[in-house]
Amino acid sequence: MLMRWLAVPALLVAFTGVAHAADCPDLLQGSLPKLHARESIDLCQRFAGKPLVVVNTASFCGFAPQFKSLEALNQRFKGQGLEVIGVPSNDFKQESKDGAETARVCYVNYGVTFTMTEPQKVRGEEATHLFKVLASQTSAPKWNFYKYVVDRQGKVIASFSSLTKPDDPEFIAAVEKALASPPLVSTP
Repeated sequence: MLMRWLAVPALLVAFTGVAHAADCPDLLQGSLPKLHARESIDLCQRFAGKPLVVVNTASFCGFAPQFKSLEALNQRFKGQGLEVIGVPSNDFKQESKDGAETARVCYVNYGVTFTMTEPQKVRGEEATHLFKVLASQTSAPKWNFYKYVVDRQGKVIASFSSLTKPDDPEFIAAVEKALASPPLVSTP
């Protein structure tokens, strides 16, 4: 009898997960390993319905000081629901092969508190699903610190080159547009 009562909540969780995945935009399907941690980030569960800034990063790139501006952006807008996701990549040969070193650069050197993943491919056929969808909506990153602003429905509002700093007025305007975007409408 006890087993039957335990099975009911398990089935409800399973069915809820299926419905949840169906309501999740394609951009957020799947998961990515969190930087220097033993956990994975379920992108849909963590970020569905939230405005996003997604950035491919590299610890040893000349644009790495943008980590500070990205953290300032995160602090400025996180209370309004903005999520910043940093995805380190060695696609441009400027990222460490050691996750601990990448974590040190991000967390210790630059004080990053926003979500960072383990290094991923961000270009071409081997790109992680997140970046394949970003590329299909706009274009693949042309270099490190390419920035995508995504609305609450999982659609890219704008993408910005490495040269655009996170405090650029045009970039901030895109972030504010994402913050003002309507939430994802669930399908029955």
